[in-house]
Amino acid sequence: MIMPNIGAFIAWGLITALFIPDGWIPNEDLAELVGPMITFLLPLLIGFTGGRIIHGNRGGVVGATATMGVIVGADITMFLGAMIMGPLGGYVMKKIDGFTDGRIRSGFEMLVNNFTAGIAAAILAIGGLLGIGPVVEGITTVLASGVELMVNAGLLPLVSLFIEPGKVLFLNNAINHGILTPLGTEQAAQAGKSVLYLLESNPGPGLGILIAYMVFGRGTAKQTASGASFIHFVGGIHEIYFPYILMKPILIVAAIAGGASGVFTFVLLDAGLSAPPSPGSIIAILALTQQGNYIAVISGVLIATAVSFGVASIFLRTAKADEADDIAEATEKMQEMKGKKSQASQHLSASQQENVNDTPLAAPNELSKENIKKIIFACDAGMGSSAMGASLLKNKMKKAGLQYDVTNTAINQIPDDADLVITHKDLTERAMTKKPDALHISVENFLNSPKYDEIIEALK
Repeated sequence: MIMPNIGAFIAWGLITALFIPDGWIPNEDLAELVGPMITFLLPLLIGFTGGRIIHGNRGGVVGATATMGVIVGADITMFLGAMIMGPLGGYVMKKIDGFTDGRIRSGFEMLVNNFTAGIAAAILAIGGLLGIGPVVEGITTVLASGVELMVNAGLLPLVSLFIEPGKVLFLNNAINHGILTPLGTEQAAQAGKSVLYLLESNPGPGLGILIAYMVFGRGTAKQTASGASFIHFVGGIHEIYFPYILMKPILIVAAIAGGASGVFTFVLLDAGLSAPPSPGSIIAILALTQQGNYIAVISGVLIATAVSFGVASIFLRTAKADEADDIAEATEKMQEMKGKKSQASQHLSASQQENVNDTPLAAPNELSKENIKKIIFACDAGMGSSAMGASLLKNKMKKAGLQYDVTNTAINQIPDDADLVITHKDLTERAMTKKPDALHISVENFLNSPKYDEIIEALK
């Protein structure tokens, strides 16, 4: 619910950083955008997204309307309330539509559909205002007070004991966008910045481990560490360093030490960002750094990198000489934990083998310039791996002199006018249920698939 709306969070953060009284270019008129955006726009977007995930646009409309109830029923920003009311509204609407399906007399469809949605949305909005809003406000206040107590007591670095292992266990988005982003945005609304945005997104701990592999690693792990570090630090795809820790689990100690050191530095120097950086790229972090906080933010990243590198170096240098650095095996282990293929981590084994698992193009006789106009790359969120695949195919088409509409999206939002849908092989079945009349092509690896050349040749 949060990630598809990160652009709106960043827009709010940039307006806050620029135009509030302590911003780069204070402007009283433009600063009036800050309050309504955080109070109404962001929670409503979250509520609509949550409802739409459950039951399309009808669910989204009911979810957003229900979210309005918790917004009015509380005196704080209702991100957590929106995360409850959005999916709840979508679920209720889905059940109502399931009950009325086949029971509506011909000619009364629009009347029944509009009024069922309106009645459900009104009831949920009232329930949110009177019941759920105050409860969520109390929970949020307790959580915010706990964070404040940890900061005042100097204990905030201890959260790295949970955040760093949680990241490797693929709880990074749940931790960052489910917990830290709502609490951080509440802080940023009051102070113009929040240190909570830096806790999970700091690339320093992962970078230190990758540099240690570059210096003291062996075999494939050492060869791939430099490329992985660039994708991690500049691209912001943190999961690419997870296999290096899974290969030697003791390195989680280095990640924790680096993370805690970075948090300590951020708190000590009063660092903060104006909005959540997503992905956790150093470019995104610096772009959202509040005025006067650059030294503090950069110091926290560098110290986290140095500490993580130092601890990881000790473990790598003292490792037994006969221990194999099997990055491919670690990558497979990571993907088993994640429950699906990791597109970014395919970089780690690309230099060792070709993608022999890619099957030939499905129904190649249907793939021609006559019946293909719009090409869609689809993945779970529609932001990471699919975006990289779409960009790669666009570049190949440009070199081949072809002009096609190539975009990426979440698998639940494949547009109706898609002619060709490209997905990872584990997601193709889901994509076919969403768009059964399109041509579907499965790939093993979005970053290095021979299918792209076959598609270009067919479209020529």
